[in-house]
Amino acid sequence: MLSEFKKFLMRGNVVDLAVAVVIGTAFTAIVTAITTGLITPLVGMIVGKDFTDMTFTLNNSTFAYGLVIDAVIRFVSISAVVFFLVVKPMQVLAERRAKGEVTDEVAPSTEDLLTEIRDLLASK
Repeated sequence: MLSEFKKFLMRGNVVDLAVAVVIGTAFTAIVTAITTGLITPLVGMIVGKDFTDMTFTLNNSTFAYGLVIDAVIRFVSISAVVFFLVVKPMQVLAERRAKGEVTDEVAPSTEDLLTEIRDLLASK
């Protein structure tokens, strides 16, 4: 049972997923810093007050709609970056491969390289 679990963990999909989660977490931290450090203050300047303090009170309940707007800005930022830096380039690459513009070059085998070297040496 333990060996099956180890085999499961060592499969490529699980490792790829773990790497993606770590990179995604780091990327989210970057976008959060940009949003809270740059975008939120800019919107706050436009509105005229601190963006994160945007609230309204109704029947003694406070609604922090500024935090919701901040979350929407983060979501749109992350989505845009993922689309333009990951999805779109992959689509372009897939289209080129479908048209035959991009081909995976097959490296010559060791035997072919040795034959070529032998022929070059023989011609000297």
